[in-house]
Amino acid sequence: MNITKAPTIANLSSSAALNEARQALGAAKLNQFKTDVSFDDRLGNALNSVADAQAKTAELTRAYEMGIENDLSKVMVSQQISSLGFQLTLNARNKVLSAYKDIMNMPV
Repeated sequence: MNITKAPTIANLSSSAALNEARQALGAAKLNQFKTDVSFDDRLGNALNSVADAQAKTAELTRAYEMGIENDLSKVMVSQQISSLGFQLTLNARNKVLSAYKDIMNMPV
């Protein structure tokens, strides 16, 4: 029986996925405290991140179907993230439309 070595902490800290997650977290922290970012920019960034998550999910699903990706849990988690992002966006849109209709129906 051939047992391979488990990855060490040094190997994990240099992995590409971990570095990508650190960069995304750093960017999110920077964007959180910027005061000169407009509402339009924040909304645009949120919509772009949902679109990116959906594109990544579609690519990952396609890779799994073609046999390139073997980790089903990774695909399923990606699909759930994409689904939650879409549902949040849809609910926010519905709330904005509801508020707009309420304002338009107010007597002057």
